[in-house]
Amino acid sequence: MATWADVTRIVTALPGVEATAARTWKVKGKLLAWERPLRKADLEALGAAAPRGAILGVHLPLDAKDMLLDAAPTIYFTTPHFDGYPAILLRLATIRVPALRDLLEEAWRARAPRRLVAQRGER
Repeated sequence: MATWADVTRIVTALPGVEATAARTWKVKGKLLAWERPLRKADLEALGAAAPRGAILGVHLPLDAKDMLLDAAPTIYFTTPHFDGYPAILLRLATIRVPALRDLLEEAWRARAPRRLVAQRGER
């Protein structure tokens, strides 16, 4: 299962990514991933289903978000605050490192400038 060290190692290996604050990463000024503790309103909305432990927020296109929410609800979730917003939340302790890598790379491709993605040999 993944840790903050895994997140840091994976995301900082991607071109153009910088850590801007404690557990917050941007690619060329655009927010990519961040630690997202649940707030009071989140806890109230989620009730007994509210996860405990480390939570990572990741910018992701809405179609990918919807697919992940349907495919793996034990890992991924959202709150009313993020409804309709292209970001997903995940329980860090429940995701395997290869899946985390895939997610962060997909998010990077969606957020990074086209020329940076092209330099990496991707589309």
